Amino acid sequence: MALWVTLLCILIALLLGGLYLLGAFRRWRPNEPPLDKGTIPWVGYLLDFRKDSSEFLKRMQRKHGDIFTVLIGGHYFTFVMDPFCFGAIVKESRSKLDFRTFASKLVLQVFGYKPIEANHSIIQASSTKHLMGDGLTVMTQATMENFQKLMLFDLSSGEEKRVWQECGLFYYCYNIVFRAGYLALYGTEPLQGADNKEKANEQDRIHSNQVFHEFRKYDRLFPRLAYAVLPPKDKIEAERLKRLFWSILSVKKSWQKDNISGWISDQNQLLADSGVPEYMRDRFMFMLLWASQGNTGPTAFWLLFYLMKHPEAMKAVKEEVDKVARENGQEVKLGSPPINITRDMLNQTPLLDSAVEETLRLVAAPILVRAVLQDTSLKTSSGREYTLRKGDRLALFPHISVQMNPEIHPEPHKFRYDRFVNPDGTKKDFYKNGKRLKYFNMPWGAGVSICPGRFFATAEIKLFVFLMLSYYDLELVNREEEIPAIDVSRWGFGTMQPVRDVWFRYRLRF
Repeated sequence: MALWVTLLCILIALLLGGLYLLGAFRRWRPNEPPLDKGTIPWVGYLLDFRKDSSEFLKRMQRKHGDIFTVLIGGHYFTFVMDPFCFGAIVKESRSKLDFRTFASKLVLQVFGYKPIEANHSIIQASSTKHLMGDGLTVMTQATMENFQKLMLFDLSSGEEKRVWQECGLFYYCYNIVFRAGYLALYGTEPLQGADNKEKANEQDRIHSNQVFHEFRKYDRLFPRLAYAVLPPKDKIEAERLKRLFWSILSVKKSWQKDNISGWISDQNQLLADSGVPEYMRDRFMFMLLWASQGNTGPTAFWLLFYLMKHPEAMKAVKEEVDKVARENGQEVKLGSPPINITRDMLNQTPLLDSAVEETLRLVAAPILVRAVLQDTSLKTSSGREYTLRKGDRLALFPHISVQMNPEIHPEPHKFRYDRFVNPDGTKKDFYKNGKRLKYFNMPWGAGVSICPGRFFATAEIKLFVFLMLSYYDLELVNREEEIPAIDVSRWGFGTMQPVRDVWFRYRLRF
């Protein structure tokens, strides 16, 4: 009898422990945000969140207000939708709110890289040196030369280039922008003698195209890989692709390249000095490739698409581009050397800047996550103070709370190329409830976790669009083309991608 009682007690203890782990006993405490656990223990709202994160969060916001805690796959996430709270959140000390905990798990799962404590400081220091200031001038020139290599190498081949050529816009933009950035960052084919430059350039064109096609295979798997919901067949393919990129981007192979960027070589050396083994540095290089090139091509697609859909925007931006080229002594005509767009020229394009920012406002949708390491208070714009519970996760989704907020951006679903610029070329301020906002567009994140490569990424996009508008007439094959739906599985991972491509045509302007 005693044995049965003991077994029964053990079973009850196991059941209660399991229910505890599943979150069944979690209760709302005074001063905490509204709590919504859903109906299924542990799972909570996981399926709703994965299906369409944006629609789910809109529904929760309507139900609970601008701050709420929801159960998603065994973790409690507190979403803050009040933009006036963002400053306090991104400035909070790492001892209370830490973005590295979540990020470390993600990069290990997706890229096979296990971060070290010094990773964040290494990336920040190298990015400040090479992707900002004078370093950005060098990187802009390197990227410009690779755009020339990919786009302008056969312009002198005759009048037949004046005929319209058709292509999928998403494919075209992603392909060219990815390859130019890849070659600028990871190096080019070494020259085997002075007379072999064109052979090396052709090899760069072939190799970078092959890398892009493999990268796209991995990029398509990325969201489900991040959520750990890949079916067995796709898991095998993801592992194959990981190993392929660990090899392509390996430290040993990089030594054989010319023109490797300081951003890449410095980080490799700093990791080596920190004791990171070579095989793990190979994985780190794969992570940098996706981080640097996974969003620029898709953003360029949306920008060109919106310009072609809005003739007045296309006319204004094209006139600005032509004016800047002309005033800097650059001439686009048959038989002339390719124009060379400098960083200084990119700083003279307020309308193009605004069009880029407007595009990012519409399609960039990162989710910014912090681990709550100790109970933390958060005061909202209404004056109410909430307590964030230790062990939870804090999340911001600026796409809803800021970028598509009609109180901040009137008619938020419309593309307004000049939304972010005043008539005199200065940047606009934005307000909510009459109060000026610091965070009115957050495609790059904010605070200590803000994208360190944002200036280089913007330069890539602008270089590509500058060249396209300078050299080509562009138009949609279907002038009544509808805006393609977005792939909702990619909410939270940066720039959204369309569920289908859009066909366009282009021909030389001269």
